[in-house]
Amino acid sequence: MPKYILGYHGTGAGLSKEEEERVNAAWGEWFRAMGPAVLDIGNPIGMSRTINANRSVSEGGGVNPMTGYSLIEAPDLDAAVELAKGCPIFASGGSIQVGEAITF
Repeated sequence: MPKYILGYHGTGAGLSKEEEERVNAAWGEWFRAMGPAVLDIGNPIGMSRTINANRSVSEGGGVNPMTGYSLIEAPDLDAAVELAKGCPIFASGGSIQVGEAITF
């Protein structure tokens, strides 16, 4: 079955301790709801740099840096997108890029 990377954009920065606990619980519920489709819940991504085509290096990840990732399994891209739509990141205005992880 194909594997898909969920690249998260947006953070919950500035949340109170109570809000952070609520958000973490929502993420846990979402991962549990996806069951065996979740291959790796992933991790947040810290500071990043972008290496440009001319090999110059820019601080940060551009205008909408990736802030985390997960790896899931789904029958096709449409099914992966449907699974991603349940993510709690949308409540804070974040977004998700869904892409198939091609293996050779």
